[in-house]
Amino acid sequence: LLQFFNKRKTYFAHDPLQQCVVGDIVLLKALPERRSKHVKHELAEIVFKVGNVIDPITGKPCAGTRFLENPSDSENLTEADTTYLSEKLHELKVCSTDK
Repeated sequence: LLQFFNKRKTYFAHDPLQQCVVGDIVLLKALPERRSKHVKHELAEIVFKVGNVIDPITGKPCAGTRFLENPSDSENLTEADTTYLSEKLHELKVCSTDK
């Protein structure tokens, strides 16, 4: 069965420095005791600010499923880029099998 059920859940979290905005991708940490009726978590880390998302495999900026710059342009790839991509693919155990 290949099905995906998208479920949404709203979390109220304490952000003492008020550094988050709607759309940020964050990591929350459960509080040992509730701060209020609804607030049970606190901000642990801002993973990505809204509009500043980096693809974990290529390391290139993206918006949704689109890259902001074309990662397949071989003329734009530097030696560091190709090394980084090779290491990531090896780390993820992705290999090409030509049949």
